[in-house]
Amino acid sequence: MIERKFITQKIRESQIQEYMAKVLSKAGYSHTEIHNTPLGEKITIYTTRPGLVVGKSGENVKKITAYLKKRFKLENPQIEIGDVQNPLLDVQYVADRLAYNLERFGAKRFKSIGYKMLQDVMNAGAVGAEIVLSGRIPSARARSWRFSAGYLKKSGDIAVSKVKHSKVSVNLTIGTVGVKVSIMTPDIELPDKLLLAADKTVKVEEVKQPEQQVAVEEQKVEAVSEVKTEEKPKAKRAPRKKKEEKQENHGDNPKE
Repeated sequence: MIERKFITQKIRESQIQEYMAKVLSKAGYSHTEIHNTPLGEKITIYTTRPGLVVGKSGENVKKITAYLKKRFKLENPQIEIGDVQNPLLDVQYVADRLAYNLERFGAKRFKSIGYKMLQDVMNAGAVGAEIVLSGRIPSARARSWRFSAGYLKKSGDIAVSKVKHSKVSVNLTIGTVGVKVSIMTPDIELPDKLLLAADKTVKVEEVKQPEQQVAVEEQKVEAVSEVKTEEKPKAKRAPRKKKEEKQENHGDNPKE
């Protein structure tokens, strides 16, 4: 019985998410968080344009509260508005923005719309992003167009639980076009990411004890004394010739 209770609660939360995304699609809607408190259900709506969600004198909040009580049988729902810090890293906002641009400019400019939005997402700091448009664009036959950039996980636990996904549909004159957005935010820690430590060489000097230092100094002194004893005496200079010998040599000169 407990399992059924949890399943029913999750189904209700999913239905509330779908309702909020449908009603607040043009108000910069991001996502909704639901928490059970002793006073009732606390519902926090995150959006980029809080003024449109609240409405004039809180009319929109009152309408949403009344609908939640009637449709989902919530006793005392307390609605709060939260602000999104970086809208271009939120998949729901990006998907709604793409759908709005397709409705406004038409399907003929789908390539420029897709590439422009992809560039904005990457400039916002995303690691990787992918946009897939499916439908009868630009020909009469349905096909898919994919716009991707950066590094995006496609398999494993990271792709399932960490990478953000969102799907919306937009009705155009040519038919229904599906929009799928996947964004890999920079706060995701990859298990295969390696950080190399800086190369630091540490010089270790041997600390010698006083007795060893004295013995080393004595060895140095003995080696110096042995070198001095082994030095050869300097050779004496040859004696100078006497002046008489020089005079005799001058007398024997044949030029005279």
